[in-house]
Amino acid sequence: MNRHHWWRDAVIYQVYVRSFLDSTGDGIGDLAGVRAGLPYLRKLDVDGIWLSPFYPSPQHDHGYDVADYRDVDPVYGDLDEFDRLVTAAHRLGIRVLLDIVPNHCSSEHPWFREALAAAPGSPERARFHFADGRGPDGSEPPNNWHAMFGGPAWTRVTEADGRPGQWYLHMFTPEQPDWNWRNPEVAAEFDQVLRFWLDRGVDGFRIDVAAGLFKHPELPDSPDPEADARTRDSVNPLAWNQPEVHDVWRHWRAVCEEYTARDGRERLLVGEVSVPSAREHAKYVRPDELHQAFFFDLLGAPWDADAFRKVISEAMQDIAGTGSTVTWVLNNHDQVRTVTRYGEPAPEGSGLGAARARAAALLMLALPGAAYIYQGEELGLPEVVDLPDDVLTDPIFRRTGSRARIRDGCRVPLPWSGQASPFGFTSGAESAKPWLPQPEYFAEYATHRALADTRSSWHLYRDGLQLRSALHQLGEGTLRWLDTQPGVLAFARGDDLVCAVNFGTAPVPAPVAGTPLLASGPCRPGELPGSTAAWWIDGS
Repeated sequence: MNRHHWWRDAVIYQVYVRSFLDSTGDGIGDLAGVRAGLPYLRKLDVDGIWLSPFYPSPQHDHGYDVADYRDVDPVYGDLDEFDRLVTAAHRLGIRVLLDIVPNHCSSEHPWFREALAAAPGSPERARFHFADGRGPDGSEPPNNWHAMFGGPAWTRVTEADGRPGQWYLHMFTPEQPDWNWRNPEVAAEFDQVLRFWLDRGVDGFRIDVAAGLFKHPELPDSPDPEADARTRDSVNPLAWNQPEVHDVWRHWRAVCEEYTARDGRERLLVGEVSVPSAREHAKYVRPDELHQAFFFDLLGAPWDADAFRKVISEAMQDIAGTGSTVTWVLNNHDQVRTVTRYGEPAPEGSGLGAARARAAALLMLALPGAAYIYQGEELGLPEVVDLPDDVLTDPIFRRTGSRARIRDGCRVPLPWSGQASPFGFTSGAESAKPWLPQPEYFAEYATHRALADTRSSWHLYRDGLQLRSALHQLGEGTLRWLDTQPGVLAFARGDDLVCAVNFGTAPVPAPVAGTPLLASGPCRPGELPGSTAAWWIDGS
């Protein structure tokens, strides 16, 4: 394996900065807190971190409404602290990826404020999607599109003379106007943004809404206008996955290659790509485009051996067939945590969700390619499902009034130590309140307890990561499916490693193609006859 291409089998840890560790006592995580937590992440043995947005922002969507792409919001620190974080991470061998948001900005971004002050048809408005309304008085939106976070995708502005005026497009919230990527000024601006952070030493970017950017040039009506809002996914074919977007990623890849050529340090582009199929997904990771794109089909698969085998096989065929590797993910800041998601509808306390989450984690780490871990998953944290309405901050709740699929529950600050909130999350007094309240049961999942308990999910993740590093069969490569009894998924990596997952009620241990397996989790070379390495994962 060419280790220069570090990203092909890397394991990256997503840091939701606001909820990781607070160094100032204000109840909000910050960059200095991330720096303080780096030894913990080094001990876990991840290859890099992906930082959620920390740019100046009015926080209508916790930083995904960016007001300035070249600075740090004071609540998180400053550029000097960012530089210290990158230096400290690199000293520990941890790479740093930034979250970049090119589909939309904040309504407080200087360019959008200029657009509001300018006249219809002006160069300032051409950077966004401004259009006249329909109807005799222009009081109807320009088309029938709906925003993913609820409501219409258009908002009408008041012109300088006080009269109702044009409408602007926002595929998420009115506070997040979409950029018009058909305007060359937008592309040039983001070219400079990339270079600003690359010059500060970052190792790459996670690209928000990577299948977005371009809209159909005529902005026609959608045959299913509520599809985006109904599915909470980018499925409107007129607003997402337009062919021109691939030219952007070819240019960004060229920028990264330029920096790599200077110092030999390969920079990474990983895209949040929501598209209808693995075949469409594969177009984003062709050799001259993105290095990686999150494969969300595994995350969305039901807990079923056949379903998992199907999505894994499709990914290996269509995505790995491009020469890239598959980028596996089971959770992130937008999803219900795996312990809760896999446990439904089992009664609370059954332990089913925890067993399945542990099994899924080891399965993901045994698959060929790269993997991303969302903070707290290594602790086995469940979703916080009973946050009171008055503390919810998700714009989906504000716009729809519904708690269905809101994202606050997976963003509750991490527990580090102690028996009561703030569980070591904040450096302030014990009475300091995290920005979202932590439940009492978080004491059971605190990192200091997890590290001390060799049976914890943290040790499961760490052992799996270390085994992945130690065995050349894991990471990049291929897999071979093995015949098993119903409810068991098993595959071989190379000639002497087998991964088997119990999705049902198979006996433990189970015979798989004559290879011995352990019921207790991963085992190391030499612990089984013939130096066979294998793990049996019981998700039942």
